[in-house]
Amino acid sequence: QVQLVESGGGLVEPGGSLTLSCAASGSIFEIGAMGWYRQAPGKQRELVAGITSDGSPNYDESVKGRFTISRDNAKNTVYLQMNSLKPEDTAVYNCKAAVLRSGFPSWYDYWGQGTQVTVSS
Repeated sequence: QVQLVESGGGLVEPGGSLTLSCAASGSIFEIGAMGWYRQAPGKQRELVAGITSDGSPNYDESVKGRFTISRDNAKNTVYLQMNSLKPEDTAVYNCKAAVLRSGFPSWYDYWGQGTQVTVSS
């Protein structure tokens, strides 16, 4: 089995910063692309930022210049540094990882349980 555990969410004032972490564990042979998604109430889930296995990032236009995604392959962990937060960033944030499990021939996507980020004064 593979588990993704997120941490770092919370309540922050507009203009503030938060860092989310997502650690993968279990019978992992290799992790490919990883990403952060978010879903606000009444809205569809959207990709916030993604990062390839070799560290190439991509961002949604709404967070470019404010958010930074990174990963530590030795720790099977992906991070999302969020600066200059806005009320419209309020959402549940989930991480996703493409994982090749030990002893299995195919890649599967795994999701974390989600962490709430609330930006409010």
